[in-house]
Amino acid sequence: MVQSHTATAMHEELKSLGNTKIAQHSSRFFKAGPGEYGEGDQFLGIRVPVLRSRVKKFRGAPLRSILSLLKSRWHEERLFAVLLLVHEYKRGSADDKDEIYAAYLNNRRYVNNWDIVDSSAHLIIGPHLEARSRKPLYGLVESDCLWDRRIAMMSTYHYIRQMDFKDALRIARLLRDDEHDLIHKIVGWMLREIGNRDRASEEDFLRKHYTKMPRTMLRYAIEKFPETRRKAYLHGNV
Repeated sequence: MVQSHTATAMHEELKSLGNTKIAQHSSRFFKAGPGEYGEGDQFLGIRVPVLRSRVKKFRGAPLRSILSLLKSRWHEERLFAVLLLVHEYKRGSADDKDEIYAAYLNNRRYVNNWDIVDSSAHLIIGPHLEARSRKPLYGLVESDCLWDRRIAMMSTYHYIRQMDFKDALRIARLLRDDEHDLIHKIVGWMLREIGNRDRASEEDFLRKHYTKMPRTMLRYAIEKFPETRRKAYLHGNV
């Protein structure tokens, strides 16, 4: 690992890329106002493509430096930290992967907005549990923390891409009655991804649950259906 890639160096790099106008928009977009899901989050104002373009510059950063950045009050620094973790996980040895997986789980309280979850969970948690017990996913499902539950569902995208739908469907059932809109969206999205690959598997799930699914979850799940079929689900005529 490159010892010169300190958290301070990464912070200074990112700080130089900030834009006040973008930061103001991001604060509204990620619901950082009082009582909203991202309450209190702070933004430098950096677009995601710009962040991604800087990942290779800091590849090989020590894990301790990445974790220090992950604990930042700045949203983009936390996102950048998980992008680095994903990069290091992909290129790491078996021991590196074990360490990064554990570090991610142990510090997941900083993986605390939907874009940070969605940029990392299926690229670290999902692959790490592929040949292992997937019990940790079900522990996350039972968490009171919104982001833990989203991590669990998002992690299954790794399996969905490999035509393995079992855990995604089980977790979707467990989260069917979740109260949070961001869980409704991720569950619906993953069901849609299953349907993109195997419509019969998705519809088997929907026929059992669509009348009890939150409307947002259902709409996300059937977004790509033919119009007549989509309306049948929406009107309860399946």
